[in-house]
Amino acid sequence: MKKLLFGALLAMSAVFTVTACKDDEEQPKNIVELAQSNSNLSILVEAVVYADLAATLSGDTEYTVFAPTNAAFTSLLQSLGVSKITDVDKATVKAILLNHVVAGEVKSGAITTGYVKSASPFGTTTSTLSLYLTKSGAGVTVNKDVNVTTADLDASNGVVHVVDKVIALPTIVNHALNNPNFSTLVAALTRSDLGVDYVTLLSGAGPFTVFAPTNDAFAALLTELGAPNLAAIDAATLNKVLQYHVVSGANVLAASLTEGQQVTTFQGGKFTINLAGGAKIKDANNRTSNIIITDVQGTNGVVHAIDKVILPTL
Repeated sequence: MKKLLFGALLAMSAVFTVTACKDDEEQPKNIVELAQSNSNLSILVEAVVYADLAATLSGDTEYTVFAPTNAAFTSLLQSLGVSKITDVDKATVKAILLNHVVAGEVKSGAITTGYVKSASPFGTTTSTLSLYLTKSGAGVTVNKDVNVTTADLDASNGVVHVVDKVIALPTIVNHALNNPNFSTLVAALTRSDLGVDYVTLLSGAGPFTVFAPTNDAFAALLTELGAPNLAAIDAATLNKVLQYHVVSGANVLAASLTEGQQVTTFQGGKFTINLAGGAKIKDANNRTSNIIITDVQGTNGVVHAIDKVILPTL
């Protein structure tokens, strides 16, 4: 009887031991451990440790991480003229890495085309840099040309999507280039006869606030003016119009807009903010434009999309 009881206890102990081992094996890795287990993400791990982000990305808070491969980091290092990630200023590495992190767990199936906030701060403010995600079929791209090559690697504290490039810290200009809905604005800003290098200007230190008309807004303007295309608008007029959409020296977030606020533009003219029924701009000609996307944050300022081109006194 004792032998039978002892045998039963041994059998039960063996079952519990196997179950415990199986549970240990199936315990999901956190984001840092997941990256450590992937030899193609070793430079990312090195960067995370160097930037003092390992504890953050190993904790209980859930994150979505777009993880650049070793090849992606090698390309970045070559472009910077350095051989290893620790040759780059630590604060810069931290800002770059945080630009790959989004709060919460976002699986690829839940991603939709549009803006999300990364964890990379704008200076010392609470505003963080924006990413433009594009969902096309099963594919996902970030800021136009960074491709998700492997999606939905589950971690205990979120999810990892492997990407083929390091996501650059975006300026105002980058945000205009990354979103295809601003292609007409880009064409206007880069017209060769304007005599103003808007790309260089809006890539400067700033800060700038840009109220950016969409492609549809420009199409409506051409109809309103009876013009066949942008080329039909003379350079002096187009310069005034473009500069009327820029506020220099301020990073004006949507929450800081107030009813009746008078905004002085880079062009020198003013427009008025109205908030009733949603944020709007009343231009110098009493025309109204709706602010349809707010707080697209860049490293040198912020973009708000508008659905109608605003016009100064011409």
